[in-house]
Amino acid sequence: MTVQNFIKKRPYLVWSVQNYQNLSEEAIVEAVLNYGDFDDVKKLISLLGLKKTAEIFRKDSQRTRSNYRPNIKNYFNLYFKKYA
Repeated sequence: MTVQNFIKKRPYLVWSVQNYQNLSEEAIVEAVLNYGDFDDVKKLISLLGLKKTAEIFRKDSQRTRSNYRPNIKNYFNLYFKKYA
């Protein structure tokens, strides 16, 4: 399963998108971490791997303008610091 197929089965995470094949891994990671439940997060990590998911999150969350909610950013900073 690809991450595009994964997100296609969860349209509630990216409700404004119709073409799931054009979504980048960065956009999918952001949507899942911000709006998905922990089962969605675990499935995403199993597809991308913990290190790659953490790398994408760290790169995107360090930008000046980040779409991660503050509580999500804090939680996953702690989570990936411990496990990745």
